[in-house]
Amino acid sequence: MKVAAILVTFLAAWHLGCLSVALVRKDTITRSIASLQDIGKKPVLRAPVPKRQKCDHWSPCPPENYAYRILSGGGRGKLAKICFEDELLISEEKGNVGRGINIAIVDCNCVIDSTDHSGEMMTFIKNASQGSLLLMVTHDDGSTRLNSDARKLVEELGSNEIRNMKFRSSWAFIAAKGFKLPDNIEKEKINHSDKNKNRYGSWPAEIQIEGCIPKNLI
Repeated sequence: MKVAAILVTFLAAWHLGCLSVALVRKDTITRSIASLQDIGKKPVLRAPVPKRQKCDHWSPCPPENYAYRILSGGGRGKLAKICFEDELLISEEKGNVGRGINIAIVDCNCVIDSTDHSGEMMTFIKNASQGSLLLMVTHDDGSTRLNSDARKLVEELGSNEIRNMKFRSSWAFIAAKGFKLPDNIEKEKINHSDKNKNRYGSWPAEIQIEGCIPKNLI
């Protein structure tokens, strides 16, 4: 009789357990387990996605300033870019990147050209109006056809590296015609080809300069 009572109690408990499990939804059990697993975990703080700035600057230019960014070419596949006030003046997307020195002139109306011929380059620079910005960058090689007169003309614009440019040097430069750029902005950078350091075989890594120019200067 005692054994029978224990058996009935066991069967009743087993039945109630099955009934209890049957009445609790599977997703509720899963959520409960997940909640238990989350106990003790530190909250994950996610930083907001940074707002995109003009010409992909890390931080915005002050009010009443123009943003610029000049990026040299890198190997055959990465073409040079010149961005001014968030507009790509020279780029692969525009289809106007040429081998040699690419030049964009900004004088409120953007005039764009690229060349690897010294004569064309000198004419283009000389014809730029007073009060213009000249943004220059190399793609592939800008030195082979660059004669001494052309180097001198760019040097007169303020370049400290044009005389040092070699075969396939990456070079970026910004200059002003008829006014002086602020001393604290990035104006020029160069990276020479070195077979022991090149990123793209016969080509060095691309370089860039960027900055902000007060609007009242142009």
